[in-house]
Amino acid sequence: MDQHGDLSTAGRGRLRVATVEDAPRLLSLWASLFDDDSAFGPWRGHAEEWFERFAGDASSAWFPVVEVAGVVVAAAIGALEVGVPNPHCPRGRTVRLANVITVPGHRGRGYGTTLVLDVIRWAQLVDADRVDLSATPDGQRIYEKV
Repeated sequence: MDQHGDLSTAGRGRLRVATVEDAPRLLSLWASLFDDDSAFGPWRGHAEEWFERFAGDASSAWFPVVEVAGVVVAAAIGALEVGVPNPHCPRGRTVRLANVITVPGHRGRGYGTTLVLDVIRWAQLVDADRVDLSATPDGQRIYEKV
């Protein structure tokens, strides 16, 4: 796999960094993570503002996506959190890995793993001490494998 380009299985998907223009699609994907009416709550406006503020700022956040035929089918977020240095986090720099999602029709093709590995590479580039995440049962196997 290239850093950003075609995945190892040519024609199946392309890894790239999301742009501000991807915000509506990403919000739709993030909303699909929830099984209730909160998917359409006031958080969406805050999430859009947050994304617009951090998209393109690779020193603070990383938004890899996989697109197939021009449509984003998988996405993830890595956000840098800076805290007090401690023995487990000597520089106080932690990347929060969140919202790893692949639309149902494209699951099982390695896109989630590709996204997680891309966020980990970015975490190394920004000198993060660690990567933290919260996993759902569906995503747990990806994180255990990585």
